[in-house]
Amino acid sequence: MDLQNLLNNLRAEVSALDKELRVDIPPKIEVARGLGDISENAEFHAIKERQGFVQARIVSLQQRIASLSAIDPKSVPRDRAGFGSIVHLRDTDQGGERVIKLVAPEESNGDKGWVSIASPIGRGLMGRQEGDEVRIQTPGGVKAFEVTKIITLHDQKDPFSA
Repeated sequence: MDLQNLLNNLRAEVSALDKELRVDIPPKIEVARGLGDISENAEFHAIKERQGFVQARIVSLQQRIASLSAIDPKSVPRDRAGFGSIVHLRDTDQGGERVIKLVAPEESNGDKGWVSIASPIGRGLMGRQEGDEVRIQTPGGVKAFEVTKIITLHDQKDPFSA
């Protein structure tokens, strides 16, 4: 998924939730109110809880959209790991190579090697350069890597895809 597709998906989710909030939920609230005493009305409380969840999710998505929209490829460093970079690592403890792509949290996918920039590994690699050694605390313990190669957004043919 590329950044533009991610933004489009988030906007679509906001649109669907906004429709639910403005069109679908109000009549359900009225129906539930008509069932009697609201203090002991499980249907009323359930739909009000859903309304609160939808409102909170919309706010969260809008904040995420604003954050992702602010990513300016020109501000991504050319000589060190940053958003969208493909980073080649050598495990200095166990040996072996690993290639990861630093992505937005919504895009992270362990099977593809896409690591969120908000994760411990992602945060540990941001700003690193080729040749840097890095120790990262993971759930499995501290891992030591050497950054052997970095391909930044600027060096990729299609930077916002995998």
